[in-house]
Amino acid sequence: MTWTLPNILTVLRLVAAPGLALMFLYFSRPYADWFALMLFVVAALTDWIDGYLARAWKQETKLGAMLDPIADKAMVVIALMVIVGYSSMSPWLVLPATFILFREVFVSGLREFLGDTAGTLKVTKLAKWKTTAQMVAIAVLFAQGIFEHYLGMSAWGMDQALVDQVMLGEVEDLQGLRWKFEAMVWSGRIGLWLLWVAAALTLITGADYLRKAFPFLKENS
Repeated sequence: MTWTLPNILTVLRLVAAPGLALMFLYFSRPYADWFALMLFVVAALTDWIDGYLARAWKQETKLGAMLDPIADKAMVVIALMVIVGYSSMSPWLVLPATFILFREVFVSGLREFLGDTAGTLKVTKLAKWKTTAQMVAIAVLFAQGIFEHYLGMSAWGMDQALVDQVMLGEVEDLQGLRWKFEAMVWSGRIGLWLLWVAAALTLITGADYLRKAFPFLKENS
C-alpha cells in the first residue's frame, strides 16, 4: 500500500464517518449538531482536496481508487441515518434518504458481482453532481438542527401566547426568535429540496450503471 497524502486524507475521511454518530452519543444538542456539521464539512472538503492532489501530483493509486468511494458512501449513509433518526420521521425526508441508501447498496452489490469488469461502471459527471448535491443537502440539514435548538433555547420559559406575540411582532423580539425561526424553516426547505434533487440524480445514475452492466448480467447461452 502507498501512503501518499491523498490516501491519508481519504483514510481520515473514512475513519471520521462513524464520528458523525458519535457526536450525538457524547455531546448534547445543539453542540452535537455543531460538531457533526463541522466534521462533515471538513470531510467533504477533503473529498475534493485528496482527488485534486492525487491528480496534480500524479499520485493516483489503487488504494485511493478503492477507498475514496467507500469513504464517500460511509459519510453520506451515516449522516443520513443520523438526520433521519433525529427528525420527526417525515416521509418527505425519509423517502429521498431511502432512495439514496437503496442506490448505494445496489451499485455496491453490482460492482462486487462484476468483479474485474466493474471498471465499466466508471464515475460519471452526473454522479459527481449527485455527490455534491448530497453533501450540500446534508450540511444544510445539520444546520437546520442547530437553528431549531437555538430557537427552543431562546424560547425557554416563555408561554406559547408570548411566543406567538413575538412572532407576530406585537412584542419586541429580544431573543431573536423570528430570525432563528426563519433560518430553521429555510434551511429545512433548502436542505430537503437539495436532498430530493440528489435522490433524483441517484436514481438516474443508478439506472445508467444498470444499463452499462446489463450485458455482463446476461446468462450464457
